[in-house]
Amino acid sequence: MKGLNKNMNQTKVFFLLFSVFIFSLAAGVYQAAGSSEDPWVQKAKLIQKKMITVDTHCDTAMMLLRGNWNPAERHDPNLANSGKIDLPRMKEGGLDCEFFAAFVAQGPRTEAGYAQAKQRAEELIQAVKKMVADNPQVIGLGFRPEDAYRLKKEGKLTAFLGIENGYAIGQDLSLVKHFYDLGVRYITLCHTSNNDICDSSTDPGNHQDKGLSEFGRQVIRECNRLGMIVDISHASDKSFYDVLAVSQAPIIASHSCSRAVCDNPRNLTDDMIKALAKKGGVIQICFLSAYVKTPKPNPERDKALAEFRAKYGNWRNIQDEAERQKIMEEMQELNRKYPADLATVKDLVDHIDHVVKLVGVDYVGIGTDFDGGGGVLGCNDVSEMYQVTAELLRRGYSEKDLRKIWGENFFRVFHKVEEVSKRLKASGN
Repeated sequence: MKGLNKNMNQTKVFFLLFSVFIFSLAAGVYQAAGSSEDPWVQKAKLIQKKMITVDTHCDTAMMLLRGNWNPAERHDPNLANSGKIDLPRMKEGGLDCEFFAAFVAQGPRTEAGYAQAKQRAEELIQAVKKMVADNPQVIGLGFRPEDAYRLKKEGKLTAFLGIENGYAIGQDLSLVKHFYDLGVRYITLCHTSNNDICDSSTDPGNHQDKGLSEFGRQVIRECNRLGMIVDISHASDKSFYDVLAVSQAPIIASHSCSRAVCDNPRNLTDDMIKALAKKGGVIQICFLSAYVKTPKPNPERDKALAEFRAKYGNWRNIQDEAERQKIMEEMQELNRKYPADLATVKDLVDHIDHVVKLVGVDYVGIGTDFDGGGGVLGCNDVSEMYQVTAELLRRGYSEKDLRKIWGENFFRVFHKVEEVSKRLKASGN
């Protein structure tokens, strides 16, 4: 039997190498014939038509509040203020499902601050719902994984809802249910600063990581009871382990990368990834370049960024939308004048490879953070998503692997969260 297994394994390796050789040969013939499209890209596009593809995090909901930006129109990605996602470009890139996050900048932990954060989250949620209502032939609202599969069969896209930053619920536990009832299916517990739920991985005043608060523990339990997915992207290391210890359901990192590949506090260490996988969770690889690859030294850009930060501080926490828009335009001009050393699709897939080698293909997915800073060379907006699939194919990933990475892994967690909720409700907890 051992000999038989050995022969079978050798056969599998042979056919894998043979298929890569044939495909590479085809690529050379195709390019020699003058075609501009790589056969790996062609195959990626065909595969993505057959499977469900999910991106678990974008900040495009903010674009919807502009008033002069129509998500049903195709925006030229080469032009300023076009954003990274619109409905035509989702179709082009082969992305079926998008989690539109209601992002709430961290503000003062006061009654007035909490009220403003709640209102902001509700406005963003309603903006996504309006987009769906205005384009019913193109996109539908999703509440469960089954909705995505149904809408795919109907030839439609799916919009899911998330909240980025638990600041939106302030200190009011009842707001977890309030947002769940509005259709929200995950909460990113914090953002770049500490809040009442937990500490952040990037809070500038984090001299001591206090992790998850007592109120945070109540929030986790309420999320488990309701069937709300808990997201620990942005959370501090202690917060991460505290959440794992409290949660009865698996959790996600909706847009994070591997710290072993790129040493950034926003990324997860190997031990964290192993712990996440052991609990049945999933890490959704983020496209924000600074999390994908440590940039090369660029003194001029560094100086300009330092002046920018001195001028605006943590500008992502600015509440006024008009002011935020002005600052974002200034940042775009800075990036134009002093281009960033962007990571590539290959660098991005290195993170997927690392996770697969560490814990297996069942615990990794995609969370772009488009319109929140995400974008790499080769996949700088949603219309180029097939490039990730093409690179995975080049590295020998099977269609079964691709289905898992692009959606099945995340939906497995989604289903498990629902199962835990049913069990807790049945037991009266």
